[in-house]
Amino acid sequence: MRVVVKVGTSTLTHQTGHLNIRHIETLCKVLSDLKNAGHELILVSSGAIGMGVGKLSLKERPSDMPTKQAAAAVGQCELMYTYDRLFSEYNHTVAQILITGEDMNHAERYANFRNTLHRLLELGVLPIINENDTVSTAEIAVGDNDTLGAIVAEGAGAELLILLTDIDGLYTADPRRDPNAKQIPLVEKITDEIFALAGGKGSALGTGGMATKLHAAELCMKQGISTVIADGGDPAILYDIFEGKQVGTLFKGAKE
Repeated sequence: MRVVVKVGTSTLTHQTGHLNIRHIETLCKVLSDLKNAGHELILVSSGAIGMGVGKLSLKERPSDMPTKQAAAAVGQCELMYTYDRLFSEYNHTVAQILITGEDMNHAERYANFRNTLHRLLELGVLPIINENDTVSTAEIAVGDNDTLGAIVAEGAGAELLILLTDIDGLYTADPRRDPNAKQIPLVEKITDEIFALAGGKGSALGTGGMATKLHAAELCMKQGISTVIADGGDPAILYDIFEGKQVGTLFKGAKE
């Protein structure tokens, strides 16, 4: 099975910005094991800016674009060094692909991206993809890695997109505020009512919130690609997802 796994900053780093060693080691171990089982995997990884903040010993996440991009440049090195080292321990080769929204909207660049991605998979490589935060601005940014995950899943011809995040699925209300909120295990059609659970269709797009995950799921469902939103607090949850167990919220893809 060909699967895209997107991991958020909350999975990869502590609130200090420093690497969450336990999480990233577990993630690489599980993904390596799943590759050994014959699955084709693509990792869409956040965390460059967060890791750069920690590496530069900044007191807080920067708000100005030049410092964000500087942190991303530093953090991306740290992130890929860590991935390369950990996956190498399990005899797997990784590749880095950095893209922008402009690349995805340019026919020739997008074709080159797809060709490279498919060839890497043929060679048994595990591609690790991130938005090129060092050059991305509002005009050329994809916007968030949830959307990037959906774009990659479509380009790769994946069967499944897994979004590992800091919440374990879609709820009838915000579970952090409403103790009566119930998880919705299966969504077969994304409606305005579903988007309303995340504050509306236009709410929080580009910020990594639930709205961006619903948008990503919607993009995938139109291409017949299913999406799972699950808690990334323990990356070993990937085993349950690959075994077809009920974890988080499944958005069942059905090509239009």
